[in-house]
Amino acid sequence: MSSVVPAPAGSRVAPVPRGVATTRRRAADAARRIAQAALVIVLCYVLVFLVLAAIPGDPVSAQLDNPQAGYSEAEKAQIRSFYGLDQPVLVQLVTSLGNALQGELGISLSTAQPVSAVIAAAIPSTLRLAGTALLLAVLIAALLGLLTRRLPEGRLNDLVRSLPALFLSTPNFLIGLLLIQVLAVQLGAFSLVDSESPAATAVAALTLAIPVSAQIAQVFITALDESAGQDYAELALARGLPPAQIVLRHLLRPSLLPTATVIGLVIGEVLGGSLITETIFGRVGIGTVVQKAVMSQDVPVLLIAVVLSATVFIVVNLVIDLLYPLLDPRLRTPEVSR
Repeated sequence: MSSVVPAPAGSRVAPVPRGVATTRRRAADAARRIAQAALVIVLCYVLVFLVLAAIPGDPVSAQLDNPQAGYSEAEKAQIRSFYGLDQPVLVQLVTSLGNALQGELGISLSTAQPVSAVIAAAIPSTLRLAGTALLLAVLIAALLGLLTRRLPEGRLNDLVRSLPALFLSTPNFLIGLLLIQVLAVQLGAFSLVDSESPAATAVAALTLAIPVSAQIAQVFITALDESAGQDYAELALARGLPPAQIVLRHLLRPSLLPTATVIGLVIGEVLGGSLITETIFGRVGIGTVVQKAVMSQDVPVLLIAVVLSATVFIVVNLVIDLLYPLLDPRLRTPEVSR
């Protein structure tokens, strides 16, 4: 017989099966977290818009006020009205936010192209770079963490444990220049001309992945060490289980929760590091778009690019948060009624 959630005394409502009640509670919790994430994204949009609005000057006004352009006052007023620059900041904010919620992201002030087209042209390159870099970072961290459990205590184990600190202290651009010198110039593994080739993408992603993997590896190694000191791990060792089986069955799953948390947090570093990496390898992505938008004071493009990066960070952390019950069975246990 399936257990049920008891109804209050005197109630005529039929008891709800505990499994259904748990599912409803999880669905309500997921809906609440999704709503909170959406609210954070909207607030991020508002904050970035207000910060950018406080920056004096824009390419439109600079061009209109240039005496050599020869615009009349009526033409200046018409152009400013087209871009909404004649409205108060709060009116511009409400209009911009409403248009963004409808999928209208505005017009680039420097290229006169739709912002959606500018961003869409740069997203594929950045997604390939960031996705590959995150995958490589996780693989490197997992390899280092598992090696610390497989290698006997000694100098070699200490060397593996010291690698994350070395990776973290090495500048991103130095790693990129070294990889270019060795792999491209000396070995000819990839061409610097074709920066979007699979080989060039893999090397660029490795440049970004090495420092990012350090943070993941540090948390993963610490979590494995803490799990190895628990009673269940010592009992498994006393029963004579092979070390590999102890790691896979008793140490790995408890270590996934903190590791998944830090993976979500380093997403921001992956997106931020793409600017330097794209510059080093001559790639055109979101980082390059942001750089050009800052230099030309292209506020609409800069606004959407920053909000898009924040949205990716928020969504990834939301997904990881919702996956916690799958990583830790204790989080799936229904609350006991008092």
